[in-house]
Amino acid sequence: MSKGPFLPSDFTATKFSSVEDKAEFGNTLLRFIESEWASALFTKGFYNRLSMCFGHIAHYNRTQFYEEWFSSLAAQVRFLKHTLRFPCYGDPKYTFSDVEKAIQREIANRNYVARYELRLAEEQQATDLALLKQLEIKYRRPTGERDQELQLAVSPVDQTPVTPIQGSLF
Repeated sequence: MSKGPFLPSDFTATKFSSVEDKAEFGNTLLRFIESEWASALFTKGFYNRLSMCFGHIAHYNRTQFYEEWFSSLAAQVRFLKHTLRFPCYGDPKYTFSDVEKAIQREIANRNYVARYELRLAEEQQATDLALLKQLEIKYRRPTGERDQELQLAVSPVDQTPVTPIQGSLF
């Protein structure tokens, strides 16, 4: 029995991967997203397959890949958008293009991008409000203190006439 929406019958076997392998990869990716990118689920085998899908070929190791795509909400949104934009090249007899397309459909159906963008906006708003509070504490003072500072700054001007002194300019 499948542990996700993808069944082996949904896919085409390749020379090196069975239909069960393909279904398992798709279901694992969706479980990983649902877990909110739990690093414990980002196993070496899962990383190896994911790094060969959706055009992910320029990463050197699992840690750097995880940091690049899953370490923050902004990175997660980038990953989801990248995944949806990828054109899924190749023949399913030789690639995981059929799994990639199925994953794209499921990500779109589950509305992950909008959900994560909302969370990102909420996180940014919380960060902005915390910064605003710090700045208000730093720069805004109660009215009484401000009035007292203004009175000190505007001290009476000495009314004694000043005799100009001019020396030679040459």
